[in-house]
Amino acid sequence: MTVTAVLGGFLLFAGAGPAKANASADCNRRVAYTDWRYHEAVEHFGPYSSAARHWAHEHHEALERCARYEREWREHHGDGYRG
Repeated sequence: MTVTAVLGGFLLFAGAGPAKANASADCNRRVAYTDWRYHEAVEHFGPYSSAARHWAHEHHEALERCARYEREWREHHGDGYRG
């Protein structure tokens, strides 16, 4: 029983690292996608079009969401510096 508990605890904590990496990658992917859509809208419809304004807004929200996620993660887990 003790071996099972130790192994279960190890697997629980071993899986915690990639979750942050995946969430961070998803966040960066969303920022890159909205940036690409904004530039496509500007290229096709002009910088003052409704499509460009929409994607500029979405890009700004994606940047804010990433900043908030990183800030909350650091507050919960620390900044990683153990000097």
